[in-house]
Amino acid sequence: MEQPNSIICKFCGNAYTLPENQSEGNLPRTLVCGHIFCTSCLESMNCDNVVQCPECEVDSVLPQDGVFGLQEDSRIIGIVYTTRINKMKRLDKSNNRKKQAQSSDISDNTVDAMQPVNLEKSTKAVDEALATAAEHLAMLEYLDQTLNAGLAEQVKTEQARLEMEISQAADRAMRATQKWRNMQLSKLSGLDVHFTSTHAELCKVKARMDVLGNAVQKAKNVQSMPLLKHCTDLDKILETLQAPIDKESFNMKCITMGCGVSVMFRSKGGNQSVDLFLKMDTGKPNSLSVVPRLQQLSSEVAQQPPGQAHVQSLAGSDGHGRAKSPLRSRNQRMSPSRSPASRCRSLTPTRGSSCYNSKASSQVDATPDVIVKEFIETQNQHVSAGAPPTGPELAKDKRRSRRRGSSHLSGQTKNVAQKVVVTHVVNPTHFYVRYVAKKQESDILSKEINTFCTLDASCFSTADNVQNGSIVLAKGKEGLWCRTRVLSVFQSGRDSSVEICPVDQLGHIRIFFIDYGYTNSLTIERDVSSVNNHLRKINRELVRFAPQAVRCSLKGLVPYDLSKGWSNQAQRAFCKVVGSAVVEMSSFGQDRDSLLVDLSKDPVGPSNDVPISIRDYLVFTEVARFYYPVKPSRRPLKYYSAVVPKINVEHNVVVTHINSPDDFYIQLQSDNMESSLLKARLQECYNDKNAEESLLLYCPVIGQACVARFDENMWYRAEVIGNPGYRKVDVFCIDMGFMTTVLVSDLRKIKDEFFYLPALAIQCCLSDVLPLAGETWSDACVKRFNSLTHGKLFTIAITVKSSKKTPLPVKLLESSPTDSPTNIAEVLIQEQLVCSKTGFKTNMVADDAIWDSPLELNGLGPLELNAHAEVEFQPRLNLPGSLKDAKVRVSHINSPSSFYVQFVNNDSQLKRLNELLKKERELAKLQDVVWKSNMFCAARVNQIWERGLICSDVSSDDIAEVMRCDHGNKVKLHVSNLQPLPASLEGSFALECSLTDIKPAGGQPTWTATACDFMHRNLSGASGLITIQELTDERPVAVTLMCTNKTGEFVNVSDYLAYEGLALRERKSVELSVPPEKPNETEAHPCDTNKQAETPTQAAPPLPAYISKLYHPRPAPRTIRAVEKVQTDLYKTPELPQLGHNHMTISAVREDGLIYARTDTAECHLENLRKKIHQRMKTLPNQKLYTWKTVKGCAVIGPDMLWYRGQLLEVLGGHVKVQYVDYGLMENIPVVHVYPRLLCEDIPQLCVACQLHATNPIGGIWHQDAIELLTEMLLDRRVDVNVLMLPTDPRQPLTVEIFLDGLSLSTILCNHKHALFDQNTPPAPPLPPVPILDIWDIDTEGLLGPREVMLGPFTEPDLPKEGEHLNVRVKHLQTPNEVFLFWEDMAHETVDGETLQECITRINADVLGLLPLTSFPLGGPCLAEYSDGIYYRAKMLEIISAEPVQILIQHVDFGSNDTLPSNMLRQMPAELLRFPFQALKVHLAGFKAPSIQTEDQVLPYCPEWSIKATQAMIDLLHGDLIAEFKYDDASAEPSVLLYNQEGHAVFLPLLASGLAQLD
Repeated sequence: MEQPNSIICKFCGNAYTLPENQSEGNLPRTLVCGHIFCTSCLESMNCDNVVQCPECEVDSVLPQDGVFGLQEDSRIIGIVYTTRINKMKRLDKSNNRKKQAQSSDISDNTVDAMQPVNLEKSTKAVDEALATAAEHLAMLEYLDQTLNAGLAEQVKTEQARLEMEISQAADRAMRATQKWRNMQLSKLSGLDVHFTSTHAELCKVKARMDVLGNAVQKAKNVQSMPLLKHCTDLDKILETLQAPIDKESFNMKCITMGCGVSVMFRSKGGNQSVDLFLKMDTGKPNSLSVVPRLQQLSSEVAQQPPGQAHVQSLAGSDGHGRAKSPLRSRNQRMSPSRSPASRCRSLTPTRGSSCYNSKASSQVDATPDVIVKEFIETQNQHVSAGAPPTGPELAKDKRRSRRRGSSHLSGQTKNVAQKVVVTHVVNPTHFYVRYVAKKQESDILSKEINTFCTLDASCFSTADNVQNGSIVLAKGKEGLWCRTRVLSVFQSGRDSSVEICPVDQLGHIRIFFIDYGYTNSLTIERDVSSVNNHLRKINRELVRFAPQAVRCSLKGLVPYDLSKGWSNQAQRAFCKVVGSAVVEMSSFGQDRDSLLVDLSKDPVGPSNDVPISIRDYLVFTEVARFYYPVKPSRRPLKYYSAVVPKINVEHNVVVTHINSPDDFYIQLQSDNMESSLLKARLQECYNDKNAEESLLLYCPVIGQACVARFDENMWYRAEVIGNPGYRKVDVFCIDMGFMTTVLVSDLRKIKDEFFYLPALAIQCCLSDVLPLAGETWSDACVKRFNSLTHGKLFTIAITVKSSKKTPLPVKLLESSPTDSPTNIAEVLIQEQLVCSKTGFKTNMVADDAIWDSPLELNGLGPLELNAHAEVEFQPRLNLPGSLKDAKVRVSHINSPSSFYVQFVNNDSQLKRLNELLKKERELAKLQDVVWKSNMFCAARVNQIWERGLICSDVSSDDIAEVMRCDHGNKVKLHVSNLQPLPASLEGSFALECSLTDIKPAGGQPTWTATACDFMHRNLSGASGLITIQELTDERPVAVTLMCTNKTGEFVNVSDYLAYEGLALRERKSVELSVPPEKPNETEAHPCDTNKQAETPTQAAPPLPAYISKLYHPRPAPRTIRAVEKVQTDLYKTPELPQLGHNHMTISAVREDGLIYARTDTAECHLENLRKKIHQRMKTLPNQKLYTWKTVKGCAVIGPDMLWYRGQLLEVLGGHVKVQYVDYGLMENIPVVHVYPRLLCEDIPQLCVACQLHATNPIGGIWHQDAIELLTEMLLDRRVDVNVLMLPTDPRQPLTVEIFLDGLSLSTILCNHKHALFDQNTPPAPPLPPVPILDIWDIDTEGLLGPREVMLGPFTEPDLPKEGEHLNVRVKHLQTPNEVFLFWEDMAHETVDGETLQECITRINADVLGLLPLTSFPLGGPCLAEYSDGIYYRAKMLEIISAEPVQILIQHVDFGSNDTLPSNMLRQMPAELLRFPFQALKVHLAGFKAPSIQTEDQVLPYCPEWSIKATQAMIDLLHGDLIAEFKYDDASAEPSVLLYNQEGHAVFLPLLASGLAQLD
């Protein structure tokens, strides 16, 4: 009878048996993973008390009793026992039937003799039996339903599982088959070596061709030189030439023969299992006419029924024609009585083992699976008994053991990249690698080696010897045993090495680690135990593993300096770029015992798909050289080409770079902001220090896209175009058009987001012009073209198409609001720097439909001057004869009240000055000058020498601020760009001017940034007319500036600013009464003269046409306005405080360091003064003209439109400088805000001026940062002022000392290095004695408010018992081993039936009822506001700062700290103090900070712990945890062992990652 599946071992198929008599039985036993096998199978799997599960491959460590100590499966034993009992019962029943059959005859004879049956009893028994049967039937029906439902669920669950496992097994089989296919296909590149007969015939033919070719050459020599026939064997030559070719002598059938390599495929299996066998076999060559063996065999397999496929091969069959199964042959080699070592090597028992008997084969349907096995074997190869090969010798060792897979053949995988790890580097041509694909094999080998070393059989004895070349085991760098080869042996007492040495006499030994590639030397004491501490014997089975380290050499590399060989720098560079990362190795062949390879690091990101070649990197860093050039394996990504503008369409462009007129670059100026955003994004991305390391470019390749850093730390997109060496590269800026050389350290990888825009620089050439000197452009032409176009806005016109490889021919047109556009080509032709291709006229005809008609100015423009005319040079400004309507050019603008102009009539002087400066600098030698302020100099600005004036002393980094004398603007230059200027050239051609009749809008004394930007944008470089009101020596000069609008009409710039709302018209105080005159016919109106004026050379964007109509300058009727003479006195002098300490409030800090303060009495008077002034001044007085020179005291309208008392200090045109006498502030305000009247003249000034005693500012003047510090510390603050000396004049400053919280203000300034103590100042006079105050009996009862109740400390929660386990949560982490815990009992604790949370919620419902905190004792309780707006319990730890007040508090119910101002703290109600705090600070036991910190970022308050460890610990503390409390010291914090829900200590991951160590 067939046994049930549940009582049969799944592995061997044998039934489980129970112990009986002397037999131990075959009981089922359970492994750690839960799988069940019989005792016999587990004994066969036992390897050093470790059993690996055949199903899940999980190792199970056996107990001391071995296999018999494993737990028995009681369920299966019960089934076996029940089956056995049932069998015995069935045997008993059969025996009983036989006995009944024998006694049936006797029973029949005695029936008649029996008494009659009682019918009543029989009926009752039948009824009871039927009732019982009904109950049983109902129970059976219930069981039937339950089993049917369970069966359906079982089928569904198991079907889903099996479908998934079948799919996974089939996928693994496909991957293994695909891997075998790829490996075999890679071998086909060397297939020609198998055609030996064809190679032999080719050699014969080539030899015959060589003989015949030599004979032909000799015959030709004899034919050309007949004299040679006497020197040569002519007959032999003729015989060779005439010898016939016998085709029969060459075996041409060789080309019809195959290579002899065939592919074998064998499939064996049934419905449940499939065994596949694939093999590449080398046999005898066969005919190519024969159908390929694999195709023939495949057809045979297709014709056979499913499950019976079987393929035979001549090369793979035995003598009887039966196919040899590698599975069968392998099983035949395995003996049932294997040694322990052999059992260790067979990690999983196979079905071909001896324990898999015929009975198991009948149960094959119960264990379905798919087995795919790969064999790569060749004939006539064996494993040598000596030492295993290394390097390329390993590539020839194709025969591997059954579990070791394929060899490290580089020859088999030629030109196939493989993943490797570099284990040891001697130099770039001598290093060792290990294949990543063999990591599992390496781990198995290491495990077997270290397992073997635990046995006594691995130890040396006194009878053992150590021999050169032998294989021994030694400890490696990580403390693990490794295989090594003995290189040299030194016997104790000898200096030279010996061939063989006894172990007990071993003194020194050199060994080579064949699995890692490095060499080590060991000094050993003359003791066998010492030898065994360093060396062990090796098992013969471990020698059969091939060496894991393969020696390699980078192909084609030689040392940078051949005379010195490989340097240490080369080794360090190799190790730095490779490190411990996985690299890709491509092999190119073999050189002696080394593989010729190249290593490549994987690229980072999709945009940087070019891998880093180690060879290229070493060559680029100049530690190696190429023996021959190497081409890159991949093409780098390219930018999109620049977008070419459309033809016959005008485009606005900016010239970005110029090489010559036929080679320059432009950028299109479009309305979108993509180019600007690109530039801003580049700077933001590549100036980020955090991402700098990931974007470094180590080995740039020619043609590679990158981002380069140029001058002024600006980043641009670039392309590598050359490699000059010395760690520099030539790059081309694709957005600007220039080429330069930069360091490799200034290159970065380009991100994908910067590829979306095409190149912005377009290469162009100037159309219709040719160079004068044939094919080359003169330097003067290039410089002039550069000065006319570089960085300027132009309109281009394209009329001819061009290819992408040639520059785009364009016409550069410079727009002008008053003239037709200027053609740059015409300008160069007029100046005779170029010649025209077509001979067009110098004056272009303007298109009236597009350009406005030009306006003419008298005189010549700068482009019409004769360059060769000699002009008498005058270095200083030569004003024109008429100061009215002088032609100027605006060169620089600061504001409407400060801008610089150049007179057009000085253009010849400017040109002459440039020539003189250029000639002067060519002849002069460089000089080192100590530059001081207000010194003239020659400054090189944009490679052009100009006159300059030093504005301030040179800074520490040799940067000077220089004003361009002939332009007016200031630039910062390095001192290397400055040279002395001859005295004959000192001067300036720029005049500083100021617009008249206007003032800043908004009542401010200074011009707004909007007004300055508007004027700069519209007038920079514009031409116009100015009229100087009055020429004096003061600067700026008041002028009226007229510029043209779109229609060519001149507009007053002052009127235009007023119309735009950027300025206000200024009323004139006095005007002469002059009768209106008719304009003289000889003098034309400005608007009339403008029509004949010449066009300025440069014009700003035109002004609107309607401005000239609205604000046309017209003569206004002039009247005489009377001026009212007013005289006021000063306000009363302030009341001075007494000598000694006084409490005063600081109201202002002046720029000269004077401090204005008010006493407490003055503070009380100030509020009353405000009310009186508000009652008296309810309306604005009428504005009149006053003589302000006699006004001293006045009333001032402040910025808040309220009246204040003031003192007039100075008159500044339409503004006056006033001081608020009750505050000390000074301000420049318009005169319309001042009223010459005294307010509350009976009240003296309320603030007094103070100066610090014996405190001098650094440099003699107070700097701005010092004034800002004083303002920040003192303004509106009540301080302690010690008055040391009273002045004789009450309006003069007091000599005082000011104290801030007891610290002297002078000491603070000196510590900040803003001031110095004056040692020469005499000490302050002694203070007078404090007067004795009268004793006043004052009753203060009821005057003082309620005092704050000082509460006691918080109460601590009840601690758990020692050893008690609680479920806790972590509320706050301070360090990885100091945390704040919370458990449920804390939350449920109540006081008067109310929990803490309910009490806090109730108190926060009435926040306004909480009193502010007035006292701040350390450790005192309080309520602190959190970020959610709720007040929580806290205690004060420390006062961080006094101004502003910042207090460090700790939330006692959470454990976290916070720094809060005093306005976020409240007094805590006493009822909250009854609750213990709900966050207990504990120390986590079991671990501590590492003794050696390897992380750079550490906790600032606890440097022993790293930030990485803290973040890792936070991740481990989420959720509910289990805490075990310990109390080692009653005064210390409780120690807690913290476990997760699985029962493991939470700190174990920290130990595994090296972020902590055991305590």
